[in-house]
Amino acid sequence: MSGMSSFDIGLSERFPMKTALAVFAFSIWSVNVLCAQSFPGTWQGEMNRPGASNADLRVILKISASATDKLVADLFLIQDQQSVEPPVTSINASGNALRITIDRLNAGYEGRMSAAGDAIQGTWIQHGKPAPLTFLRATSETAWAIPEPPPPPKMMDSNATAEFEVATIKPSDPNRPGWRIGLDPSGVSTLNTTLLDLITFAYDVHSTQVIGAAAWADTDRFDIVAKPDMPGMPNISQMKVMLRKLLADRFSFVFHESRNPLPAYAITVMESGLKITKEEHSADPLYGIAGQPQHGFNVGNATIAEFASSLQMQFMELPVVDQTGLGGARFSFVIKFTPDSWMHPVGNSLPPDAQAAAIDPTAPPDLFSAMERQLGLRLRKTKAPVDVMIVDKVEKPSPN
Repeated sequence: MSGMSSFDIGLSERFPMKTALAVFAFSIWSVNVLCAQSFPGTWQGEMNRPGASNADLRVILKISASATDKLVADLFLIQDQQSVEPPVTSINASGNALRITIDRLNAGYEGRMSAAGDAIQGTWIQHGKPAPLTFLRATSETAWAIPEPPPPPKMMDSNATAEFEVATIKPSDPNRPGWRIGLDPSGVSTLNTTLLDLITFAYDVHSTQVIGAAAWADTDRFDIVAKPDMPGMPNISQMKVMLRKLLADRFSFVFHESRNPLPAYAITVMESGLKITKEEHSADPLYGIAGQPQHGFNVGNATIAEFASSLQMQFMELPVVDQTGLGGARFSFVIKFTPDSWMHPVGNSLPPDAQAAAIDPTAPPDLFSAMERQLGLRLRKTKAPVDVMIVDKVEKPSPN
């Protein structure tokens, strides 16, 4: 029989065709299972993260099998003799291929094990940016030590009313990209922020709620570095109070308030219920909200009101109000959505790939659909009473 090997002839002679196919399929499945079972162990590798200016990041991946033969993983990121352990959202192995997702970092890893089983070569992708990462199987002799995680910051007395002891305000470098309002143990810093950015953040309002500000308040950008006048890291509420005092002292900001019914977006819980879970044991008043929406907008330890404040500041053309009734409950989640053409993330124009993503069938849904499908929250237009800030006086910042 031309073109058929002796193995093919032997198989067809000994077994009917259906049985032969079944045996062949079983053999492939067995190989895949064995490959997947070879992933447990400790793996380690180094990489330069996309856009990072600091030294290589060491990554340790510990894979084990659960009682039901499912793979579980622990990930450790090590730098400057400190480690962090972001939770692994999912890990899947098929044959010699491995795929890991870490929602908390808006990151993932895809790689393939070598034939010898001693290396996994692949790509780390964070915020849509790829970086090569090869893991080598560690032995007791080669395994890196995992340093202690950084201690939690010492917090400022929550009853304290602090001010900035020192605050430097400089015009932003127009060639430096990015935007930030940040808080760390050393104090508060901002990057490429306008006066209107600072007002909306400090007072939890939308830009449309600020009336009568000078034109430069929405165009001139500033970098701020400020240190509190008492020890400890302030919570977010204390940070906002200090920023309000800074606005008054350095920008001569004076206003009066009114309360008017205005067009707004309201966040409510869908009838089918929430799809996110509360941070049951979180007494931490700090929260973080950051990320690129198409690759993952990361919300950590935030109330829905804080999430609403971030949405109205960074994306929406109207105020966003929390009507969920969830109060001070805190949540951590990642939402992925494709910005609409009318959205303009604060400090930047839309990402270059936003328009292409809008016609990409694999792109995330728009914000409204994403909130319903991923969070169990509805965002709808309505009319709601909101505070309006009428500016009486404002000046460019006084010299440092």
